[in-house]
Amino acid sequence: MQAILRGIRLLVLGGDRREMVMVRCLADLGCHIYTVGHRPYDGYPSIVGVEDLRMYPDALPEIDVVIAPMSHTDALGRVRDVPDKDAVIIIDDELCEKFPPKVPLFIGMAQPIIKKLAERHCLQLIETANIDEIAILNSIPTAEGAVQIAMEELPITIHDSRVLVLGMGRCGLTLARMLAGLGAKVCVIDRSLAHLARAKEMGLDAADLSELGNRVETADVIFNTIPAQLITKRILYGMNKETLIVDIASAPGGVDFAAARELGIRAVLAAGLPGRVAPVTAGRILGRCMPQIILKALAKPIPARS
Repeated sequence: MQAILRGIRLLVLGGDRREMVMVRCLADLGCHIYTVGHRPYDGYPSIVGVEDLRMYPDALPEIDVVIAPMSHTDALGRVRDVPDKDAVIIIDDELCEKFPPKVPLFIGMAQPIIKKLAERHCLQLIETANIDEIAILNSIPTAEGAVQIAMEELPITIHDSRVLVLGMGRCGLTLARMLAGLGAKVCVIDRSLAHLARAKEMGLDAADLSELGNRVETADVIFNTIPAQLITKRILYGMNKETLIVDIASAPGGVDFAAARELGIRAVLAAGLPGRVAPVTAGRILGRCMPQIILKALAKPIPARS
């Protein structure tokens, strides 16, 4: 195997099974990896566990890249997922000031606090969830997980069911194609004329977002991929109480969940599906995509701050 990352030093801050698979993949490509909050990797001498971030950087050589999880942090900068449940990792000023200037900081999606920290400490912030090659491949386990939830929750088959897919982005496109392949009667809801044209080219029904209120009346299941509250209390009032909603949009989702509970409508918030339903596949996606992304980030100059 070609060691295309030889000599590159990574600091990996927590994560779930995806990051654990990714770490092994990147180690196989020659880089030296320092993990925080991970258990030992037997057989991988190039993966070193860092027990105390307060000792960084004195206990480590200068690192080239920082990787935070796809599951990112909470609003205060605390990493959500850590393999070692006793470890607490907080991305804050104390930590960021120890990183070399312009170092790439990868994270699934950056909370406002992380964006401010990156700007304040002149870090190269890269949101991995928004990188096309990762996001498109991740749409496969996301769609499979969403369909799995629907199959478990519905008293009817996906085949011949009346399905709405809100949003025809990366996940919506994969999901609509998958549902159609299972024999569902799929209608795509979007405001983009180009996206609606693509849905029609695929042989699917398509409607503008303004028609959502009418379309929900006959749906058996609604899959939402749009991270804006479009399924409001008013929209919910017009739905059949037997309709299932599966919301796979990024936080805070696109459903008024309190209103759904009040009306007795089943609404499932299903964010982060790749890490939940297929963590090994999702980790291999990161292991396959990250090397070139890392190399590109290290070669890319950062504009000087004004």
